[in-house]
Amino acid sequence: MRWRRFYPVLVVAILLLYLGPMFWIFTTSFKNRGEYFTYPPVFVPKHLSFSHFKNALFEHGGAKGILNSLIIASFCTVFSLAISAPAAYSLARFRVGGEHLAFWILSIRMLPPIAVVLPIFLFYGKLRLLDTYRGMILIHAIIDIPFAVWLLRGFLEDIPVSLEESALVDGCTRFQAFYKIALPLVAPGLVATALFSFIFSWNEFIFALILTRTKAVPITVVIPNLIGGHEILWAEISALALMASAPVIVFALFLQKYLIRGLTLGAVKG
Repeated sequence: MRWRRFYPVLVVAILLLYLGPMFWIFTTSFKNRGEYFTYPPVFVPKHLSFSHFKNALFEHGGAKGILNSLIIASFCTVFSLAISAPAAYSLARFRVGGEHLAFWILSIRMLPPIAVVLPIFLFYGKLRLLDTYRGMILIHAIIDIPFAVWLLRGFLEDIPVSLEESALVDGCTRFQAFYKIALPLVAPGLVATALFSFIFSWNEFIFALILTRTKAVPITVVIPNLIGGHEILWAEISALALMASAPVIVFALFLQKYLIRGLTLGAVKG
C-alpha cells in the first residue's frame, strides 16, 4: 500500500522524539558554560570539555552516588528474585490463595510511595535503618517483589507440569523439581524480571530522598542536589545523567537476547 512508503519517515520521527533529549543531555555535558546559556542554543559544542564529568564525580558526590545505586540495586535484585521465585512457584503450581491472592500481591505495587513514606520514615528511625544500605535494599525489595512475583508466575504457568511430575517420579523432592527443572526452564524470564527489578530500584527517588542523608545516598538524589538557590549546574547534571543511564543501557544490551526470550516466553502455545 502507498502509505507504507511513509514508514521510514515515521520511524525517523519517533527516533528523533525519543533520542532528542538524550542527544541534548550528551552535548550539554561537554559544553562550556557560555554555550549552554546562549540563545539561539548551541547543539554541537565547538570545544569538548571533560571537566564537568570530573566535577560531577568527585566534587559533587557523583561517584559515591553511582556506587551506592549499584550496591542497592544489585542486592535488591538478588533479594527480590530469591523471595519472588518460590512465591511465584507456589502460586503457579499449588494455586495458593487463587487469583485473589495473586492480584492482592500485585496491588501492593500500585500503592503510591508518597502515601507510606512518612510512617516508614518513623519506623526506620526506631529501627536505626535510616541512611543505611540494608534499609534501602529492604524498602526497594518490598516495592519490587510484588511485580516480580506476578511476572514469574506467568512464566512458570507456561511450563508443562508433566516435566516436574517426571522428576518427582524419578525421586526428586518438590524443592529439587523447582530449582533443577522449573528455574532453568524460566531462566530467560528470570533475566527479564531481574532487569526490571534492577531498573525499578535504580530509578527510585521518593524513598531514597526521605530515607537517606549522607552515607547511602543514590545517584537519583545526588542529581537534584546540583540545583541550587543561586545556580543550576546544567553541565554537571547532564554529565551525571549520562553516567547514570549507562549501567542500565549496558545491562539491557548485554542481556538483550535473554530479555527478548523472557518477554516472549509462552507467547505461542500449541
